Amino acid sequence: MEYNFRAIEQKWQQHWKDTDAYKVSNDSNKPKCYVLDMFPYPSGAGLHVGHPLGYIATDIYARFKRLKGFNVLHPMGYDAFGLPTEQYAIETGQHPAITTDKNIESFRSQLDNIGFCYDWSREIRTSDPSYYKWTQWIFLQLFNSWYNRAAEKAEPIESLIHAFEQNGNAGIPCPGDRAIQFSAADWKAMDEVAQRNILMEYRIAYLAFAEVNWCEALGTVLANDEVINGLSERGGYPVVKKKMRQWFLRITEYADRLLTGLETIQFSDAMKDMQRNWIGKSQGAEITFKIDQNDANIVVYTTRPDTVFGVDFIVLAPEHDLVASITTPAQADAVAAYIAYVQSRSERERMAEVKSITGVFTGSYAINPFNGQQIPIWLSEYVLAGYGTGAIMAVPCGDQRDFNFAKHFNIPITNIIGDAFNGEEANPTKDANLTNSGEYTGMPMKKAMEAINNSIEEKGIGKRQVNFKMRDAGFSRQRYWGEPFPIVFKNGVAYQVDEKELPVELPYIQDYKQGPEGEGPLANVTAWVNLAEGVKRETNTMPGYAGSSWYFLRYMDPHNDAAFCDRKVSDYWGQVDLYVGGTEHAVGHLLYSRLWTKVLYDLGHIGFDEPFKKLVNQGMIGGSSRLVYRVKESNTFVSAGLKDQYDTTELYVDVNIVDGVELDTEAFKKWRSDYATAEFILEDGKYICGTLTEKMSKRLFNTVNPDHVVEKYGADTFRMYEMFLGPLEQSKPWETKGIEGVHRFLKKLWRLFYDEQKGFIVEDKPATPEELKVLHRSIRKIEDDSERLSYNTAVSNFMMCVNDLTDLKCHKKEILEKVLVLLTPYAPHVSEELWHQLGNTGSILNAAYPVFEEKYVVETTKEYPVSINGKTRTTMVLDLSLEAAEVEKLAMENEVVIKWLEGKTPKKIIFVKGKMINIVL
Repeated sequence: MEYNFRAIEQKWQQHWKDTDAYKVSNDSNKPKCYVLDMFPYPSGAGLHVGHPLGYIATDIYARFKRLKGFNVLHPMGYDAFGLPTEQYAIETGQHPAITTDKNIESFRSQLDNIGFCYDWSREIRTSDPSYYKWTQWIFLQLFNSWYNRAAEKAEPIESLIHAFEQNGNAGIPCPGDRAIQFSAADWKAMDEVAQRNILMEYRIAYLAFAEVNWCEALGTVLANDEVINGLSERGGYPVVKKKMRQWFLRITEYADRLLTGLETIQFSDAMKDMQRNWIGKSQGAEITFKIDQNDANIVVYTTRPDTVFGVDFIVLAPEHDLVASITTPAQADAVAAYIAYVQSRSERERMAEVKSITGVFTGSYAINPFNGQQIPIWLSEYVLAGYGTGAIMAVPCGDQRDFNFAKHFNIPITNIIGDAFNGEEANPTKDANLTNSGEYTGMPMKKAMEAINNSIEEKGIGKRQVNFKMRDAGFSRQRYWGEPFPIVFKNGVAYQVDEKELPVELPYIQDYKQGPEGEGPLANVTAWVNLAEGVKRETNTMPGYAGSSWYFLRYMDPHNDAAFCDRKVSDYWGQVDLYVGGTEHAVGHLLYSRLWTKVLYDLGHIGFDEPFKKLVNQGMIGGSSRLVYRVKESNTFVSAGLKDQYDTTELYVDVNIVDGVELDTEAFKKWRSDYATAEFILEDGKYICGTLTEKMSKRLFNTVNPDHVVEKYGADTFRMYEMFLGPLEQSKPWETKGIEGVHRFLKKLWRLFYDEQKGFIVEDKPATPEELKVLHRSIRKIEDDSERLSYNTAVSNFMMCVNDLTDLKCHKKEILEKVLVLLTPYAPHVSEELWHQLGNTGSILNAAYPVFEEKYVVETTKEYPVSINGKTRTTMVLDLSLEAAEVEKLAMENEVVIKWLEGKTPKKIIFVKGKMINIVL
């Protein structure tokens, strides 16, 4: 019986589907293990061989834990909303729902072909109204909550209203506008509109006007990471700054908890650092500078308040609210032109260290509150409105960027700086004293900082402040293909939709043009928008990360119509035990998921406040591109080894028509019509392509469809080869020819069971000690590798195991049966087939994982090198229990030793147990 891998794989995939082999119960007395892949977006391009890397890794782990006796939740679904689908709809006229369903069908087919153990009964997609009903419900929990800083948790908005009724907002600073202060009497005197406006400044999900990245061509707001060089990442369209009413999530209130939570979870140090840097916690002070001949003040945040005496100018973000009121008539045109320039720049570009220095003088001056000196007020793009207060005090003698700015614009620089010391230690000559010139005498750094902070507060010109670089998360998109907000506006005031009316379903439209005043396409659906006189629906939709911030919870209880997830069910599954995905989601999806989880925990809906216990970032499988060289002004292509003899142009060619590096010239002619008449200059009768390792991309023609690989080599081979390429976390190139080695391994495994002439050759005989040693050595190594996700070394150990058993001519059922169980997570199809060939009736999926027994791998003999006068002449395999006298006797009786002794009597014999034997003449 030959190894007909495709027939075997299709047979068992159908059987597992028919028997619900992967269906998981929420009611089990087994320990749980929750294994999850990052939510994939179902692209129309489908999977290439780089995509399944993480999926195979989690599949192996899920199967491994199931064999170890765990109840394993391993689901899959689709992050189906988003801008790419909407853009495709605009370009092709196909409705997003249709293309999404089509893409998912293709995606599912590719996944099934690889043989994953997903419980498809739990499949979810964010664009399904039964799913986004609960996304809308969770949004309402955010909308109806505020963050109680005293309790350090989210609470229902009703508790805030009660506090206002009792004491106003005394002791409850407003996170939206810190200037808001009112008494209980003031609160009670406000009308409903005024009260709701106040509450909006406290809500976790809130409305505000803000500068956003507006792309007219796409008709939507873009996130900062979707803008490159002032153009949209998708399509390359111009992006400008625009002030619009947007929804935000007050993630800044959770900044401290997001930081401390990192200490409780197993993320890589690099991932934790990315989140810490994004959150950007710092301690300093806010200092108020009065504006000369103006009633307004500028508040700056600084981590070095001790440098206040060295301030030579102030820089505002071009978007700062005070710009219009402090710009003098003489500078108005220059300021307007500069602001127009900045609006074309993305925040990423503005934050980057660049050689060019830009800015403009407003014409106004501020007053240094410590020495009364006038300080010019400038605008520059390197200051951002959302960071700190949108204003900085520039100290050129203490900051390189400030120094460069001052030199560039010829701003006078003083040499005074508050910090007179270079470190913590000082040699005080007299009592510490803070002078008006800014000198600290006899004072270590920490005390100097404390002194200036005290002085700032005593003078009433500032206060100590902890700041975070992270800003509140934008939560509005001017798109059609996204979750509608469960919000209506009554005379311009936001109210929630009654929960009984959820989901607010997305209406079917075929015209995706933007609405008036930059609104999304939904604004054009007047029958849907206008509910009654003065009552209108929100026309923005939620961003892509809305549905992906909580999807792991819905997998637990996907068919529950009464709740997003039953509390008993979420208590059972708890945190995701292993989460695998890319680093590109470090400061987006992962932070938002952590936020949503913490809010739901605070409100008592779940019992844990971190979603993912352990995160592993898989590396990237790079493409191995192939290049051809066309002689300029011709249709002749020259082989790589000869290209330097000609004037050529380098072109990419489809890797699927190249065998290794040899081009299939006939396939090349058929690949594209303009190559139909191509001629070739060969070397040794072959056309050899150039190679280049880079990102796998359709544009580079270096993508390989996993369906093609599976068809040629089988799913089991594909799975093991992806793991064999290298450590899971590292990036590595794909090379199709390398897969043949793994395929040969599986054929070799098959030959332990079947002989071409004899047929089935498995024996039901007792195993030898040597065979048991090979088995248990493999159990120990492969179990450890699988637990640590060291899959490349596990595949190597499988190869060594099969090689050793082949050398021992082992065909014992006792041994091979356990080898198959070990192999099941990696190559489930061939394992299931051979398991049944051994006479087993139940599925190998439910077998017990082999137990390692130390006694079988304890060494009882040792191969000793035998040296004569320090030179090794032979080896002897001896029992480890032998004493020195017995070893010496056996050595002297060895034929090789006798030959080299030449009748001489040794002066001494040195025996080191377990190491060596040395005979000295």
